[in-house]
Amino acid sequence: MVLSPVIGKLLHKRVVLASASPRRREILSHAGLRFEVVPSRFKEKLDKASFPTPYAYAIETAKQKALEVARRMHQTIGGLILEKPVDKQDAYRMLSRLNGKEHSVFTGVAIVHCCTTDAQLDLEVSEFHEETTVKFSELSEELLWEYIDSGEPMDKAGGYGIQALGGMLVEHVRGDFLNVVGFPLNHFCKKLVELYYPPRREDLQRVKHDSIPAVDTFENLSDVEGSGSDPAQGDDGGGHGRAEAGGDKRQGPAGMQGTDSTGTGESPPPFPAGLLELIDGFKASKALFVACKLNVFDVLKDGAPLKAMDIAGKIDASVCGTERLLDVCVALGLLEKTDRGYRNTELADVHLASDGEYSLHGLAMRSNDHFWNLFTDLELAVREGASAAFGRKAEEPVQVPRILFQSKHKKLQFMRAMHGLAMLTAHQVATAFDLSRFTSACDLGGCTGALARALTQEYPRLKVTVFDLPEVIEHVTCFQPEGRRPDWMSFTPGDFFKDDLPEADLYILSRILHEWPDDKVCELLSRVSSRCKPGGGILVAEKVLEDKPAARGSLPSSLNLLVRTQGRERSLPEYRGLLERHGFRDVRLAHAGDRLDVMLGTRASPP
Repeated sequence: MVLSPVIGKLLHKRVVLASASPRRREILSHAGLRFEVVPSRFKEKLDKASFPTPYAYAIETAKQKALEVARRMHQTIGGLILEKPVDKQDAYRMLSRLNGKEHSVFTGVAIVHCCTTDAQLDLEVSEFHEETTVKFSELSEELLWEYIDSGEPMDKAGGYGIQALGGMLVEHVRGDFLNVVGFPLNHFCKKLVELYYPPRREDLQRVKHDSIPAVDTFENLSDVEGSGSDPAQGDDGGGHGRAEAGGDKRQGPAGMQGTDSTGTGESPPPFPAGLLELIDGFKASKALFVACKLNVFDVLKDGAPLKAMDIAGKIDASVCGTERLLDVCVALGLLEKTDRGYRNTELADVHLASDGEYSLHGLAMRSNDHFWNLFTDLELAVREGASAAFGRKAEEPVQVPRILFQSKHKKLQFMRAMHGLAMLTAHQVATAFDLSRFTSACDLGGCTGALARALTQEYPRLKVTVFDLPEVIEHVTCFQPEGRRPDWMSFTPGDFFKDDLPEADLYILSRILHEWPDDKVCELLSRVSSRCKPGGGILVAEKVLEDKPAARGSLPSSLNLLVRTQGRERSLPEYRGLLERHGFRDVRLAHAGDRLDVMLGTRASPP
């Protein structure tokens, strides 16, 4: 029993599977784990388009399911994501998309360790994902419908069950077969070993396991966990989705080879595949930017596949160069290539075509035309500070935003970039806290009104004013549905450092404060505080720095500030201190995805 050492640690704990999946229950039972099943009530309605990868969506779904059960039990005891088809036609659509192709199956798993201290629930979340590649055979329409009519696809993510009749659709599998069935048992076992029997430092130097260690590996390890009977809850995740994955999957060597029998030989280091990809990463970014600038994704949006020659004619480029660029986009998972030609992936249709509701085309263009050049000064900024890279002496005051001096093209490009980012997170920001007590809000620097629109949709009684520079307000009509400004929103031009702020119950600063140094932040917060009545609120959306190492996705924004402005990111204590210093109390924090956090403070009565 590979779990025997860990199972002993779990005997005095309450282990809960927060999923009703019979396949996951069966897999864990066969592994010898004792647990109870408490299906999560979390509704799997996360916005797939807001996640950078399918496995990020799967992990977040798993975590939310596990946390929902953990909190409920504490109260009682103290590139396209394919999910389950809604009907036969939906099953046919899914299976047709997989037919003859290779796709990836992702399972997100969240393990929530619970303990109670002074009647307060403390949670520690460990999460991971597993990817398995599955290749479907070329299947006839008749065979697909025969399988659909069997009824088996209707409760299966991706529309098939590999452990039953669906196995006849599959040509080959690379990776953990049980992951496709419903639960990555091997990875789960390794994770439990890691959590309950972390290796000693000396063992890390001489032992490397390609699979789960044998039981005797743990005989001489000390008990690293204290005693007690705090409940532990585990969740298999349920965020089990399938996504098409084009291109070959490359894999480095399995691991370092052992030394020779005399102990004097040295083994070569592992092949640094990730590092090489990082070194070449700028080439992938530039290929994406060029494809956006040439409107490749617009040409292919919602249309039949096109040959490289046809695409080259539409974008006015050479056939040879176009074909190479298209092949790179295929390797990056942005395009699909068939015998009929090239076509967009769903990711490209949603986020890279310029006219999509959640388009990031503007952000890509802003990165290409603006940030790419700025980052050539990164070395200068590191050596001499942000002022040098920003083109002014350190003693010079911070200037007004440069959008005042940009051409109309540059202004619109800036607004498209901000609009794309806001659309990805607007719903999460609007729902991070219950804002129903407010009847009016003012979104300072609200640009195109994407967040304001999400707020009014969530809170129909809320009237929102977007307050931004006149140069921004004059172009907002371009970003309104059908070119109209909705009645429940208003746009007021002004400079929040100079002009009177509109009256409101709630003031919103989304992605604003990190752009400014502390003195300008204090000046702005002082203006908001003087305008906000007692009982009113301030909602701040920023990436809050944490003590743990930053996630890779949050690193570029930190560097942006170094080469672009004298602003900076701040920790929760810093933001809380700034807000409390200006009269806002009860400052609370909520997460709005991996790259944004939301803080809500209440204006206290003057002393």
